[in-house]
Parts: sequence; structure tokens; C-alpha cells
Amino acid sequence: PGNQYEKIPFQPACPETKQNSDNEKNMPTLSVEKLALFDHVGRSYTDEEFDELCFEFGVELDEITSAREEAEKNAGGSLSPKQLAEFSDAVVYKIDVPANRYDLLCIEGLSRALRIFLGEMDAPTYEASGDPVFTMTVKKSNTDKIRPFVVCAVLRDITFNQERYNSFIDLQDQLHRNLCRQRTLVAIGTHDLDTVNAPFSYDARDPKDIKFVPLTPDDKGEFMSSDLLNFYETDASAKHLKPYVSIIKDSPVYPVILDANETVLSLPPIINGDHSKITLGTKNVFIECTATDLTKANIVLDTVVTMFSEYCAKPFTVEPVTVQYEEGGSIVNSYVSPTLSTRQEKAKVDFCNSLIGISLSAQEMKTLCNKVQLGPAELLENDAVLKVTVPPTRSDILHPVDIAEDIGIAFGYNNIRKRIPTTSTVGGEFGLNQFGDLLREEIGRAGYIEVLTHGLCSIHDNFIALRRSLSPAVSLSNPANVEYQVVRTTLLPGLLKTLQHNKSASFTNGFKLFEISDVVLPDNKHVVTDTIVGARNSRRLCAVYAGPTSGFEIIHGLVDRIMTLSEIAPDPKYAGTDGSRSGEEKYRVSREGWMYKVTALETETDNEGKSYFPGRAAAILLSTPEAPEPRQIGTFGILHPEVLANFDIMYPSSCVELNLENLM
Repeated sequence: PGNQYEKIPFQPACPETKQNSDNEKNMPTLSVEKLALFDHVGRSYTDEEFDELCFEFGVELDEITSAREEAEKNAGGSLSPKQLAEFSDAVVYKIDVPANRYDLLCIEGLSRALRIFLGEMDAPTYEASGDPVFTMTVKKSNTDKIRPFVVCAVLRDITFNQERYNSFIDLQDQLHRNLCRQRTLVAIGTHDLDTVNAPFSYDARDPKDIKFVPLTPDDKGEFMSSDLLNFYETDASAKHLKPYVSIIKDSPVYPVILDANETVLSLPPIINGDHSKITLGTKNVFIECTATDLTKANIVLDTVVTMFSEYCAKPFTVEPVTVQYEEGGSIVNSYVSPTLSTRQEKAKVDFCNSLIGISLSAQEMKTLCNKVQLGPAELLENDAVLKVTVPPTRSDILHPVDIAEDIGIAFGYNNIRKRIPTTSTVGGEFGLNQFGDLLREEIGRAGYIEVLTHGLCSIHDNFIALRRSLSPAVSLSNPANVEYQVVRTTLLPGLLKTLQHNKSASFTNGFKLFEISDVVLPDNKHVVTDTIVGARNSRRLCAVYAGPTSGFEIIHGLVDRIMTLSEIAPDPKYAGTDGSRSGEEKYRVSREGWMYKVTALETETDNEGKSYFPGRAAAILLSTPEAPEPRQIGTFGILHPEVLANFDIMYPSSCVELNLENLM
């Protein structure tokens, strides 16, 4: 029951992706004309052959369509034959690519990667053309307020035609949707270098001080930046720019790229200026990427220049730019971009073979690296370790697992031989999970309703609202909001929140809730696979009764029932017996040496006890053959009125919380 107090929208860990019309996809989709792609690859395929090639390479041919077919489908059959004739009937391939393969988001990158994979070309070497000629000066004290970083590069003597120009624009759109997170992390600006004057500057100024003619609209002349954003928010002709307005609109300063004459090149992350727009006749392209994340800015810039430097007079060569940060009249930092980062990563040969399920020699593995742009590779430590070269196009290579995955692709998934596992095991349910499932059934039969609450909560709910002292807990460094500050150390807040959000339910006959789930406790000695993780999970059971009376006896009865189900006998003194197995006791099933008892809980000094009404709280103590000295495994009692008030609960309530792992 209940609405789980707040529904968390799903946020992917990987960057956002371009989705199809029915919003079912989670991977970026590249749409390319079939003939254009085959022209880039240098050979033709049937649809079936190309589908197989995509599978071998690790991408997916999702759909074969055309612009005309798409228009007809989107219009729902409402277009006339004359209107449909305006759309091309050229075959279009829609190809799903991995979300972290930014080099495959344009026809240039995809065709280049396929040709390298097929052995028809060697992976190119990307290099800077020499020392930087141009400088970008950043007014650090101003830009720090909104968008602190910028990286730049120049593509010299580039040759555009309509197809290349369209691909150049499409790649920027794809990156903005994916890695750039809808321009919130990075925004790309491209300019005709021959229409502007160096040196360049990056500043953040009052919106009233920024006036320029934007690319959109191209027929309304000069705008003040604040008026321009208002126009983008309200005018239908600029609806494609409306989603980005909120990124900077409420800021007291707007970022702006300027040339030596104070001509506005762009208002990132919104729009470029009309003065420096790219045309088919552009020969020299100045690229700037402003960002809130410098690492992602470098990846974006590297991707753009490596993809389109092939059209330069000297292919795969980029002219670098010096970026310097000025503060208080002096230069406090500087670097040269693009980085064109080439680095080495290592993976053990045995690890790769084991992970993929193959048995390749070190030399064979080294050769395969060339097919996936990880060459030249070296063998180290008597051929036990493979060291690969990661080019600037492969920012997705972060771990030996990534290297092994690419070797598997290069080897060919279809070439991996199916074989019977060398070990024979019998699976079974994890004991603690099985125990929890059995308890769920029994507690449900006792009239309790199971709930599943969030693992994250606020510090206030986890400690202060329960009248408990602040104690160590696993905390989030960047919580989405105040409700998700720490990983819960108790299940109680979730149940009380559920009661709070179900006030409209009837409490006449009592309202019973329970949850069996994990809490996370700091533990500097807990080790997982030789690593001290600093925390451990603890399986807990928590139940709450709320109604016209406190229900203490009902919760007490639940505790005794749980212990009986766990085959743990009551301590004779607690049960008021002489310890003999007479009467009904002779039918009790219990484990030898396992006993429990209930004692009064100190509500003033015990941290958990502070949540209970004074004199109405108890501790559950357990003794076992391995630990004969009774130890506390849980508590129960009537909740303190202040706790109920903190969660806005109108009825007296009792609860129990105990550690299930101790009952195993």
C-alpha cells in the first residue's frame, strides 16, 4: 500500500540517447543512406550480408527504410501522393551503436571502423600540425560562475560538399544528445575561421551587454541575448532550441565567445552567431567546446576533429589552439587542445581468454588488436600481458574488460566454440534469501502487508526523526535531493513513511506492515574479493502495527512467532517453565542450544531505545552453542509520540526490528 512517498524518475548511467518514435530504444541510432555508406566502405553488400557484418562488428542493423516511408508512417497515411513524392525513396539504414562509441555516430566514423575491422585499411594516426597559432583567453572569474571550461581546435584546408556538411552538423547533434547530455555538460560551436579575427576570448557577461545576429532566426536582425532566449521560449519556429534555454536563462551572466573585434561568435550552449556561420565554401573551421566538465569537453573535441580531419588537405591532421585562463590581469593556467589523447592500457592474456571463452596465443591476440583500433599492441612479461594503444577515438576503453570485449569482437562471436562447462555444479537458493521468503509467507498469513521501500533516505528520517543520535552511515557525495542523502541503517523510516502516506486507509482494526530487506552499515573490516569495501549489508526484518491501541502485545506475539518458526526455543525463565520438555513443549521443534529471551530496553541511553516510549520497549537477546552469552539481535516496543509526530502518524504504533542473519 501507499505511494512509496516519492516516485524516482529513471536516470540512465550512460549518456542520453536518440530514441525512436515509440520511445523504446536505449541506444544511439545512426541513420545513413545505404549507397552513401557503401561508397565510404568501398564495397557493396546485400541487406542480409550487411546485417551479418553489423553483428560481427558489434552494432545492430535495426531497420531498413527510406525518407518517404518514414514520412508516410509518421503522417499516418494523411499525405497525398504528390506530397510523398517530395521525399526521397533512397534506402536508409538505421544502425544501433553502443552508447559509449561516440566515434560511430557519423558515417565517417562508422565506415572507417568497418574498413579497419575488415582489414582494408590501417587505423590512421591523428596528430597536431605543429605549434598553436591561435589563442583563446578565458576570463576565469566570470566564466567560473556558469560554464568554466573551453577547448578549441582548427581544421585547415577542409573541403565540404553537401553530404559532408550534413554529416558534420548531424555529428554535433548526436554528440549533443548523448555525451553532452543535451548541452548541459558540453556545447559545440563551429565557425568559419576566415570570417573572424584572432585572438579569441571566452567571457561571461550581463545579458544586456551581449548583442548579435544569431543563426536562428536569420531574418530579424540583431538581438539582445535575454530577448533572444525569450524568443526561443515562445516562438514555434525556434522550438528545437527551446529545451536548451533553461540551462542559462536564470543566470546573472551568459557565456559568450568573442573574436578580437568583440564580434559574438556564439552564445553557448544556445546558438552560434550568423557572422561566422559555416557554409559549403568554408575552408578553415574553428571549433570551440564550452563545458562544465573538462574531460567530456576533450572527448567531444577529439571526436569531432578525428572524424572530419580526413577531409583536410593533410588528412588526420589538426591545428591546435592554446587556451589560457586569465584572472586578475595574469595568466593562472593554460593548456593546448585538442589533446588527441593516445594512451596505453594493459590486460592479461589469460584473463582475456578466460572471459571470452577461447584459447588464443598471445601473438594471435596482439594481431587481432589491429582490427579494433587498439594497435600497435605489445606483449610484456614473457607474453603474459598485452599492452594496447588506445587512440583518441576510443574513449570507451577504460578497463581490461573493455580490451577483452574488443578482442572477442575481432575474433568473432560466431567463432567461439560452444562447449560443455568443465565444472558440474548444482544450483540452489541462497540460504538467507530462502529463509526470508519463508518468513514473508508466514508473516503475511498473520495479517501483515509487505512493502518495499527505498534504500536511500534523508539524514533527518534515518536519525533525527527517530530521536536517535547521528552515527556513521554510507552517504552520497552528490545526492539528487535531500530525500536521498544516506543509505538507510534501519528499515523503520520506510514503514513509517508508508503509514504517513496512507492516512485515508482504515485503522479501525489496526494497520499491519512489514518489510524484509537490507540495510547498509559502515564496516572497515568487511572484505569482498580481497578488497576492504568499508561497508556491509545486513538483512533485517521490520514490522509495524498502528491502530486504536498501541498493539504492543500484537508485536510481542509476532516476535514469539518468528522465533518459533526459526526453531529457537524461549529461555525457560522467560517462558516461565522449568526447562523440561513437558506438555505442549514436547512438540516444539527447536535447535539444540539455541534460546532467546526478552528483557527491558533502556530508552534513555540505548540509541535504538530512544525511538520507543519509556518503559514500553524490549530487547531481543539470543544465545547459541557458539555464543552462549546472550547478545542483542533486535528491539521492539511502542513508538515514542515524538517519533509519530515527526512522521505525521495519528495512531499509537508499535514496531519490531531484528537482524535475520543472526537467526541462521
